[in-house]
Amino acid sequence: MSRRAGRFFVICGLGSLGVLLMSWLAGSLSTALAVPSGYAPHGTVTVEGVTVPDIGPMPTQVPTPATNLSYAQKVELGKQLYFETRLSKNNSVSCAFCHNPGTGFADARQFSIGAFGTAGGRQAPTVYNTGFIPLQFWDGRAGSLEEQAIGPIHNPIEMAEMHETVVPKIAKIPAYQKQFQLIFGGGATLQHIAEAIAAFERTIVSQNSAFDKYTMGETGAMNEAAVRGIALFRGKARCILCHNGPNLTDNRFHNLGVPQVGPLKEDLGRYMVTRAQQDKGAFKTPTLRSVVETAPYMHDGVFKTLEEVIDFFDAGGGGNPNLSPLMKPLGLSSEEKADLLEFLKALTGAPIKVNVPKLPK
Repeated sequence: MSRRAGRFFVICGLGSLGVLLMSWLAGSLSTALAVPSGYAPHGTVTVEGVTVPDIGPMPTQVPTPATNLSYAQKVELGKQLYFETRLSKNNSVSCAFCHNPGTGFADARQFSIGAFGTAGGRQAPTVYNTGFIPLQFWDGRAGSLEEQAIGPIHNPIEMAEMHETVVPKIAKIPAYQKQFQLIFGGGATLQHIAEAIAAFERTIVSQNSAFDKYTMGETGAMNEAAVRGIALFRGKARCILCHNGPNLTDNRFHNLGVPQVGPLKEDLGRYMVTRAQQDKGAFKTPTLRSVVETAPYMHDGVFKTLEEVIDFFDAGGGGNPNLSPLMKPLGLSSEEKADLLEFLKALTGAPIKVNVPKLPK
């Protein structure tokens, strides 16, 4: 394996960094707004009395569960399954169909199209850095990447398959039989399929951006506008209150008053998981890593550009009775909005080249 490839195919050991990362992820589940997430290697920032972890470069290792350790053969199998349309009922869509490597491992369409042409009600989020995120989907209903990988297979609007049929379909393919036996010591199962896909997804890391280089001491990595944008991000623009830590997300759920559009007349978000009143209309804070690649934006893809997103936050979000107390009008000038946009562009990570694998017959 080349040195470059090794940056993405990593196993997180049980050393001090792994413990710190897991502590950070666990701490992020707290619902208290003013409490730091616990993992703040670059210190903390306080904005109007709210203290959060500061932003900083991405860790070089991805936290990996002890039940699904990562190694090259498993990642390669997961990569094949990520592009495998036979995981869908009519063999028409794969994970990559909605999480396209060519569009930031997200979907350039506002709403993804499932196996039978039906549009979903939410925008497909990026796979970038999902290995650092403890709860998956916009509403956090999945507690791991493994659980997330199973969800679309069973969803009638997405892949529309069933456990009883998809596993035999994959298991009867000789090349897959051999790989599952080698990697898992047994035949294909739904859990093994999920573990392999999750192992591959943990290699999709947006890092080594201009921001990372700047933070590590390469002062010329960002232009002056982006440097001014960092100050706004951490101050007047208040972005850091939710987009904090190395992955620029608090891993929490907030109601921003985002206009509800698309097939769903109403989307209660996190509330459908917790049934807690304060979670009505709340959605997960997405990572801002490589955000310029992942348009459109918000849980329903209502905003087509980052300029629209910045204008929305500048106005204090949308009208909603359950609006997050962190939302307020910002009063940004056109120059400040431009500087903020330059900083967001500087979060674009080094290119990740993913060649479509040749799938077994």
